[in-house]
Amino acid sequence: MTEMRFGKALGQALEDAMAADDSVMVFGEDVAAAGGPFGVTRGLLEKFGPVRVRDTPISEATLVSAAVGAAMSGLRPVVEIMFMDFITLGMDGLVNQAAKARFMFGAQSSVPMVLRTPHGGGLSAGPQHSQCLEAWFAHVPGLKVVCPATAADAYGLLRAAINDPDPVIFVENKSIYARKEQVPDVLEIVPIGQARTAREGRDATIVAYGAMVQTSLEAANTLSEDGIETEVIDLRSIQPWDEKAVLDSLSRTHRLVIVHEAVEAFGVGAEIAARMADIGFDELDAPIVRVGAPFMPVPFAKPMEDRYRPDSNRIVDAVRRVLA
Repeated sequence: MTEMRFGKALGQALEDAMAADDSVMVFGEDVAAAGGPFGVTRGLLEKFGPVRVRDTPISEATLVSAAVGAAMSGLRPVVEIMFMDFITLGMDGLVNQAAKARFMFGAQSSVPMVLRTPHGGGLSAGPQHSQCLEAWFAHVPGLKVVCPATAADAYGLLRAAINDPDPVIFVENKSIYARKEQVPDVLEIVPIGQARTAREGRDATIVAYGAMVQTSLEAANTLSEDGIETEVIDLRSIQPWDEKAVLDSLSRTHRLVIVHEAVEAFGVGAEIAARMADIGFDELDAPIVRVGAPFMPVPFAKPMEDRYRPDSNRIVDAVRRVLA
């Protein structure tokens, strides 16, 4: 085992993928000379040169459309949108072009591109630099959406996304870029669509992804002090999501709490809850509870942002509700 930051694991994945395949290229705003807004792409320009690692103008629509064209021409572009909030400007390229190409051209053309983008709060960046918009893209047929919670998964899922023949939205919570973790000396590719059990338990299941996995583990540790053993499922992949892993856990614990930093209304948790209420109804001993952000923009002020984002106390309260 060795210690590695979450952001460094992403950079390592990019470096290894580019070394293994000359068709992999990286471009976006400040990804080359500056090494990316959070340092993820630092050093890639020196290793692979300005043809494969390119700084671009501030035009998200152009970035996404160029990535679609490059992917359909035989390259494997990894494009970075500096903040997920500005993915709005690239929606046509993603939703109408990248997601539809395989279907529109009778499977004669695929779009093997990855769009990396950070989401989430914790940095007092305000309502235009902190949104979690992953549910939008999970709703679009033809797109895959992943959101790692650990450094090892950041590496493994990004390698899998780059290898994938279809477009992948790769979501990174910016509050955990600097977090250090123990990772295996040999990092492995993680299949898209496969959840992991982050903690075993018997009394209730918490399903989470991204930064909320660690927050859920903190809640589980608090509950354990009172003899309540909570299972934590790290979803890893939002679309496709590991329905079987969630159902298997629910069949063991019979209670379900779903946690995400995104706004609770019409979110990923709503889909999981609806599906489990359908196929897992006989396993439920209590109503499913969701924990998410309130229906409002992300506040600037740190005390307000702290209240806005789900924390371990809210998750503890949710688990106690389903156990009551």
